[in-house]
Amino acid sequence: MGKLIVSPSPHDRGLMKTPQIMLNVVIALLPAVIASCIIFGLRALLLTAVCVASCVIFEYICRRLMKRDNTICDFSAVVTGVLLALNLPVTLPVWMAVIGSFVAIVIVKQLFGGLGQNFANPAITARIVLMVSFPTAMTNWAVPFYYKESAADAVTGATPLVSGDASYLDLFLGKTGGCLGETCALALLAGGLYLAARRIISLAAPVSFIGSLAILTAVSGGDPLYAILSGGVFIGAFFMATDYATTPITTKGRIIFGLGCGIVTFIIRTFGSYPEGVSFAILLMNILTPYIDQLTRNKVFGAKEAAKNEG
Repeated sequence: MGKLIVSPSPHDRGLMKTPQIMLNVVIALLPAVIASCIIFGLRALLLTAVCVASCVIFEYICRRLMKRDNTICDFSAVVTGVLLALNLPVTLPVWMAVIGSFVAIVIVKQLFGGLGQNFANPAITARIVLMVSFPTAMTNWAVPFYYKESAADAVTGATPLVSGDASYLDLFLGKTGGCLGETCALALLAGGLYLAARRIISLAAPVSFIGSLAILTAVSGGDPLYAILSGGVFIGAFFMATDYATTPITTKGRIIFGLGCGIVTFIIRTFGSYPEGVSFAILLMNILTPYIDQLTRNKVFGAKEAAKNEG
């Protein structure tokens, strides 16, 4: 008869460490980075490099000043830098990107305790701060690099969400204006499915996010496929609505989180003054995450609820 061996948790010996998880996220984001360089030219690579470098530098300096162990080797600052760059237009001045990196790393991440302690997604919050602070620069949308005939053609006035004149194929392949990571749905989908296949993320939040937005758009008489392929839906659903630190821990909670993101995105797009609502939707649901966790937490088997009025 075999022995039953009991040991303290965790019992998963193959559990990935933080650097491995973050490195896989970087790998998943590479198709979107490469696509942005093809679509918008080498300045997309410059903007990405500036965001990554400034995020790493700010994290290093901040941790030193706070006299904490340095965490730049866990690749989390790199992930934040890449995500921030993909949420910016290619025409954004470099110094504004550095300000966004400061907001993401120092204010949102490190001042709240560092990785895992931040209440909101750093890249999303930085994008919103930049959007509110520099609305003109954040809405200068470049046309695809291969469509430019001269320097005067570098900027157009609308994204597909505003103009509504792009084809499904253009949206899927990225032949449109927008932020670096809002154009090529194919690259973002490939990265998201890679993370799901590696079990880095759960598809509960992305599917409920994209599905609820599509259903609401269809019910309201809009084009659901156009709605999910345009704007920041794919990058938000796969890469920011799945952030470990700022999204619910249970499957039920993740589904609620995704539904909330889809509903708020639809409301802002339909009734708000901003054509895009993904960033605001994810930030709002980040704030609600502790309450969703409390609502959906699993009960410990055999445990009794504590009396509310124990004296």
